[in-house]
Amino acid sequence: MNKKLVFHVIGKLLCAVSLMLIAPMIVSIIYTEQSWWSFGVTAVISLALGILLLKITKGFSRVIYAKEGFAIVSLSWITVSLIGSLPFIISKEIPSFADAFFESVSGYTTTGASILNNVEKLSHGMLFWRSFNHWIGGMGVLVFMLAFVSSITDRSIHILRAEMPGPIVGKLAPRSKDTSKVLYIIYIVLTVSQIVMLCCGDMNLFESIIHSFGTAGTGGFGIKSDSIASYSSYSQWVITAFMFIFGINFNVFYLFILKRFKAAIKSSELAVYTLITVFSIIIISFDISHLFNNLSDTIRTSAFQVVSITTTTGFSSVDFNLWPSLSKSILTVLMFIGACAGSTAGGFKMSRVVIVFKMISNEIKKMIHPRSVSTVKFEGKDVDENTQRSVTSYFAIYFVCILIIFMLISLEPFDFETNFTATVSCFNNVGPGMSAVGPMSSYAEYSVFSKILLSFAMLLGRLEIFPILIAFIPSTWRKR
Repeated sequence: MNKKLVFHVIGKLLCAVSLMLIAPMIVSIIYTEQSWWSFGVTAVISLALGILLLKITKGFSRVIYAKEGFAIVSLSWITVSLIGSLPFIISKEIPSFADAFFESVSGYTTTGASILNNVEKLSHGMLFWRSFNHWIGGMGVLVFMLAFVSSITDRSIHILRAEMPGPIVGKLAPRSKDTSKVLYIIYIVLTVSQIVMLCCGDMNLFESIIHSFGTAGTGGFGIKSDSIASYSSYSQWVITAFMFIFGINFNVFYLFILKRFKAAIKSSELAVYTLITVFSIIIISFDISHLFNNLSDTIRTSAFQVVSITTTTGFSSVDFNLWPSLSKSILTVLMFIGACAGSTAGGFKMSRVVIVFKMISNEIKKMIHPRSVSTVKFEGKDVDENTQRSVTSYFAIYFVCILIIFMLISLEPFDFETNFTATVSCFNNVGPGMSAVGPMSSYAEYSVFSKILLSFAMLLGRLEIFPILIAFIPSTWRKR
């Protein structure tokens, strides 16, 4: 293990985080809030720790392999989450460490689960900070650094593969640094487009920025306790459209930039993502039609919640806790599936769902025709055995992790629906669950132990399990 490289990268990241803290500090100063100094103190702490690590790791080797990539990603996310909790604690807006850490992890992992019962009490600076974390975490804190900070190693693809969600991560450009820039250019253009469109509705600039950050990162932190419910139909439709867009694999956008329209449109993952979304909207619209006065409200509300849950954004326009069982069951299933690989969404990912069903279909064909030779294809290409094994392994460990966390959370005095959906929602980075952790409620009533456990569930889900597990296996840190 190249330990010096690992901690050198974390040192650079801490320096980058200290610069990120300037943005919420400026927001606090603009609104003449006292919380500005909590960001200043945190920035100094982050910068000091970063410089210290850079000095200690002088003369590091630039050699990086997969296990260094996993260790860098895991420790970096835990570090930024700890640093991200400091402004809440220092300002005393969220004085409890467990609560502040939960809120910080939820921000960076773009989960959107909150311990706040009255989010309106937070200062503008803190509201901006938690949503800004969504925006950074959506694409990945290390992808952000690779895009804007000089390369640490020529093999940064190991970091990208460890951090980007989905079964397969490749380069969009010849160098990982260029890939990161391409991703962020697309990300920024889409975010700015949404800000402009929301400003044309009933949101002011601050509200537009906050909700665009939450949508882009598919995070779901808002500035009101009722989430999006009190905003106009126009704003809800804009957010619905952009939630769907940010749930698409960013490779598709890159293909559009290259004017390879046929290749982009022929994406089987995009087709399945669209079909599942549309089908769910239709079924739920029929199921909840008696709750609304007209068809347009029914479709808008159904579309908003389906897209919000599918993309694991977690915004809410209504309290879907009050919906019929069929609708709630569909939303719970969508919590598991998630959106496309290579997007900012969480969940199991559409690509894995497609591959799993194609593997099952292939096995059935082999049983019927034992001598036939058939292969699993995805996006027009053969899925090799390594990728199939990877998907199968992830499928198994994914459910094992959810089961273990659920059993531990079940020590809490809540009903089955609350504990189960809290586990699934946090692990899949969705945010709201059902019952006591529904869209109009919070996670405030959980114990310190459960809040810390659910925080690590969010990290496991966002980093797709293996980076965290590998980083904490003792053999990972042994010398080669």
